[in-house]
Amino acid sequence: MEELKDEEFNDWCPGCGDFGILRSEDVAIKELGLDPNKMVIVSGIGCSGKAPHFVAEKISGVHTLHGRSIAFATGVKLANPDLEVIVEAGDGDTFGIGVGHFVSAGRRNIDMTIMVHDNGVYGLTKGQASPTLKRGEQTKSLPKPNINDPINPIMLALASGYTFVARAFAYDVKQTTELIKAAIKHKGLAFIDILQPCPTYNDINTNEWYRQRVYNIDIDASVKTEEDVQKKMDAAIDLSRQTDKIPIGIFYQNELVPTYEARIKENIPNYPAINPANQKIEGNGVSITSVDSFMKALTI
Repeated sequence: MEELKDEEFNDWCPGCGDFGILRSEDVAIKELGLDPNKMVIVSGIGCSGKAPHFVAEKISGVHTLHGRSIAFATGVKLANPDLEVIVEAGDGDTFGIGVGHFVSAGRRNIDMTIMVHDNGVYGLTKGQASPTLKRGEQTKSLPKPNINDPINPIMLALASGYTFVARAFAYDVKQTTELIKAAIKHKGLAFIDILQPCPTYNDINTNEWYRQRVYNIDIDASVKTEEDVQKKMDAAIDLSRQTDKIPIGIFYQNELVPTYEARIKENIPNYPAINPANQKIEGNGVSITSVDSFMKALTI
């Protein structure tokens, strides 16, 4: 298959877990046979924010504001539901300033994929503690141990209504690839928390540290009937609370919930066939929209 890799210079630190995520994503896109011209990758600010620059020249990318990637991606997907939209964001901008957008997205169940590069620190701004760093831990750039309790991304996604929830380990490229493929194929809002070592600023959660603790979960996470929901949810929550060992894999998947696009179609029958991106706004170089009534209202 044609190589997707962009020729943009990649300035991530040597050994960064982002490289594993980038490789997994590249392989997943190729193995799924996705059309690069019908894809958009949206990112925020941080090391993960550079992902759209490095994924593929043929895939459209949008490098947005800190914590606002999900909001921007929502607009992209709803404007043109024919696009495959992927959000790549860090644990800092997603669960810090962007946590409200993360929660609100779960209520909508838009058919897109959110991948969080989770390394426990704000790597781009010299290693401050992110919302996922455990209380009491002191990474190399912190003057004192972290005094905040961490967010549990899996539990937050489940509570918010995400219909596909998974966790991956960036250095396990094979499994991460399969999880990305499953998330993209899922009909609804998919979230993958990707544990991503930061060799520069997080000297606690290293590659070796993770390899001693991660293990693959072997459960049937798929909801097949409404009666399954609570049982599958409880099992996922129990797994997410494990600390001595770190489960990776699919925690929960429910395709019985209607997507936001389907909900819109109930009110607007010709959506998504006639979506905002395909609306005609000009003819022969002249706008077909009249603003006369609007201007008249302003002069009253």
